[in-house]
Amino acid sequence: MNKTVKIIIEAVLAIVVIGLGVWLYLSISKPVKFDEEYSKRGVACAEKLRAIRTLEEAYKQTYNCYCGNFDTLFGRLLNEDSLRITTKVVFRDKFPQDSNFVLEEISELEAIKKGYIARKDTLVNPIKQLRENGKLPITLADGSVRQMTDEEILHLRFLPYPKGTTEEFEIHAGLKESTGGFNVPVVEVKVDIDRLMSDCDRQLVVNKKDKLVSGNKYPGWKFGSMDESIIEGNFE
Repeated sequence: MNKTVKIIIEAVLAIVVIGLGVWLYLSISKPVKFDEEYSKRGVACAEKLRAIRTLEEAYKQTYNCYCGNFDTLFGRLLNEDSLRITTKVVFRDKFPQDSNFVLEEISELEAIKKGYIARKDTLVNPIKQLRENGKLPITLADGSVRQMTDEEILHLRFLPYPKGTTEEFEIHAGLKESTGGFNVPVVEVKVDIDRLMSDCDRQLVVNKKDKLVSGNKYPGWKFGSMDESIIEGNFE
C-alpha cells in the first residue's frame, strides 16, 4: 500500500468516525432537548390555563354558568360590575354602653337582630376583585410576580408557543346531566401536543403523543371536562 492510498484511507476513516460521533451526539441530545422544551412549554401553558380557569370560576360565580367563548368571557368580566359580594357593616354607635361589650362574643345572627351589624350586597367588577385578592398572578422573566394587566388577560387565549402564534386554546362550556338528574355547568379548555409543539421535531412529537395515549393520558394540556363536573387540570 503506497503512502497516498494510506493517507486517503485514514482520511476517510477519520470522516466516518467524526460522522458517527456527530450522529451519536444528535441521537442522544435531540430527545433530551425535546424533553426540556416539552417541560418548558408545559409550564408556560399551565400558567395560562390556571389564569383562564380562575376567570371561568369567576364567571360561574357571577353568571351561574361557565363560558365557552373567549370574547364573551373577557368582555363581560373586564367591563361589567356584575360580581355580587357581601360585606359586613358595623354600627358601633348602637353598641351597649357597657365598656366590656365585645361584638365577637355574640353570634352574628344575634348581632344582626340587635342592629349592631348588617349585611350589604355590592356589585363589583370581577377582574378588579380578582386582582385585589391576588388571584391573577403572572411570573415575569426576572422571576418577579405581579397581577395581570387587561392586555395580558386578553392575550390568555393565545398559545404561549410557538412564539408569535395566533393559535388559541380550545374552549368549550355547557351543561351536563348529573347522576341525580340535575343539569350542572361544565367547562373544558385545552390544547394538544401537536399544536403547542408544531415547530418541534415531528417524529419526537409523535413518539411523545403515542406514549401519553398508551398511558391513558390526554396528549396535551387541559383543565375541566365536558363529560363531568370537574375543574382540575392534568398539569397539576
